[in-house]
Amino acid sequence: MLLTDEETKMLNGDNGPAVRKAMEILVALGESFGAERLVPVNNVHMAGSSVLVAEEAGTRFVEDIRNQGGKFVTRVTTNPTAVDPSQWKEIGIPESDTALQVRLTGAYAGMGANTCNTCIPYLVGNMPRFGEHMAWGESSAVVFANSVCGARTNREGGPSALATALTGRTPEYGFHLTENRYGNFLIKVETPMRDMTDYGTLGYFAGKIAGQDTPVFVGLPNNPTLEDLKALSAALAASGAVSMFHAVGVTPEAPTVEAAFGDRTPAKTLVYGVEERTQCENALNKEPSDHVDWILVGCPNASVQEMREVAEALEGKKVHKDVSLWVTTAGAMYAMADQMGYVDTIKKAGGVVVRETCPFLARSRVIAPNKGYKTLTTNSAKMAFYAPGQFGLPAHYGNLSRVMQAAIDGVWR
Repeated sequence: MLLTDEETKMLNGDNGPAVRKAMEILVALGESFGAERLVPVNNVHMAGSSVLVAEEAGTRFVEDIRNQGGKFVTRVTTNPTAVDPSQWKEIGIPESDTALQVRLTGAYAGMGANTCNTCIPYLVGNMPRFGEHMAWGESSAVVFANSVCGARTNREGGPSALATALTGRTPEYGFHLTENRYGNFLIKVETPMRDMTDYGTLGYFAGKIAGQDTPVFVGLPNNPTLEDLKALSAALAASGAVSMFHAVGVTPEAPTVEAAFGDRTPAKTLVYGVEERTQCENALNKEPSDHVDWILVGCPNASVQEMREVAEALEGKKVHKDVSLWVTTAGAMYAMADQMGYVDTIKKAGGVVVRETCPFLARSRVIAPNKGYKTLTTNSAKMAFYAPGQFGLPAHYGNLSRVMQAAIDGVWR
């Protein structure tokens, strides 16, 4: 790799041991992917923010970097943690995780991170600019940033994102290069897209086929909501390893089919119709019984609009006594929804608005058996896809109105 004089000084230790170690990580990463140079970056989203991921060893690593004088030179936001800061005990999070999480979050904050602790940083003040080079972790946020915002980032792990935050550099390879951002195959959408759950189902379908390739969609409505695109991004990154999609006439790098493919011919063309949608919905519904006990809304974290819809569904009603309803969100979203009265409505009905964590990044394999949960019910394709393997919980999957009816009735209809 060709390094500037400033980058060479960082690699040689002129800026201290923390920066030297960070540069060693970035140079090794860049050379392994054939990058010719590093590019300046001023935007990092830190995926390794939960102690479920970092554990004791990772926490000590971050603490050591801070103790060596590490300071972030970029904007840094953090992914969800393993705990809700105010009600971790009530919802079943182990106390040992809480103590360790305070250390890890404190180390990030001490180096200058905005510890927003959410997988939707673009809704809490870290909105990417078109063409901006970034270093983001959290797979769903990476897809959203590349596709919906037109920013440029690869899927970064904890060490590489940390290294970029300390140096303001990332290797120029993958989705930082224009030639790697074109679509690979075409999906013709020939079924109505009614809500965010339909977009999640489409993402599940496309991700299974895509692997690491970039799908291009035609036939989507030209006015999807932010929540629709959030659900599509998350599901693509779950059933596949997708980092980017194009939706012709919707996303900024796909004004036409030709632009989305860089004037190349699609490797293949597929149709997504009513039959394909039904097959995917059935595949995500792993639980054959009507038993409902743990319901999750907010994967990725719920927006204020999603919390409004949950509150409207619960107005004047009660969550069934045998059901735990979680609505997971960011602290900033919680504050806005609280101001609007949505949080109070959900709480009065018997639901719980969980902040700064989610079943993926909390120790759900401990929480679920301790609480007696046997199933998970959700409107998130990502959550329905992962729940059987990650938590040992088969899932019910459907749109929000169906999920909220299950929360009230205590059965899946």
